[in-house]
Amino acid sequence: MPLVILCGLPCSGKSKTSSALREHFSALGKSVRVVSDTDLAPRKNLAYADSKSEKEVRAALKTAVERELSDDVVVVLDSLNYIKGYRYELYCISKHNKTPHCVIHCATPIDICRQWNSQCSEEQRYRDDIFEGLILRFEEPNSMNRWDSPLFTINVGDSLPCDSICQAIFERKAPPPNQSTQSQPISAPNFLHDLDKVTQDVIKSILEQQKSLGPGSIKIPGSSETLRLDRLVSMAELRRHKKQFITYTKTHPVSKADTLISMFVQYLDNCL
Repeated sequence: MPLVILCGLPCSGKSKTSSALREHFSALGKSVRVVSDTDLAPRKNLAYADSKSEKEVRAALKTAVERELSDDVVVVLDSLNYIKGYRYELYCISKHNKTPHCVIHCATPIDICRQWNSQCSEEQRYRDDIFEGLILRFEEPNSMNRWDSPLFTINVGDSLPCDSICQAIFERKAPPPNQSTQSQPISAPNFLHDLDKVTQDVIKSILEQQKSLGPGSIKIPGSSETLRLDRLVSMAELRRHKKQFITYTKTHPVSKADTLISMFVQYLDNCL
């Protein structure tokens, strides 16, 4: 059954939306499971106090989504989901499970989010520094990205388009799993070494071609895939995506190391 990913600034109405979705899906006779950071990390100021805590919360949410996805349950992920690369990982999970997904963006203006945050109880309210930091890091979903599509944008005062959401997740075929989302056993004992070397070689090739050619279509040696960049990317950004890719690939390994180049290029093409 499908995965519904809520996305939005802190205090933008995501939990209210997830409750409305649960009620609507239940009325249709669907089993619904809401995965919420409020349940997994109730003390939000501690959960988002530093990058290590944030990563732990995101990992816990992703694990819960993977555990709950099944043939007879609709999973609603009620969290900030503010990082583009993280939404891509969730998209890959849905593809791997051969189930449709959609993204619902609660596009509440920042000033209203601040107001709603100030009206929360002390234990539920974000501290000002954490609230502002999350706003700065928020990467708005874009329907041009396949991991953010189909995208439903909900503004303050809008009615939830339940019929359109149901059509998108119940009547649409799941995207076919691709090479980068298929889980296969590791057969080579030096897989992790090859994984690190391949990703480092790809990054080196990108940086070298950027230096001489600038942004544009970059052809990676050993791969039929083309990386299309509309801007220059830094080594730090590429290393961050490399770390995310390695983390994902270790839990969704492939049996042949020579496929890793194309997988990593696909991953970068989706994230950059």
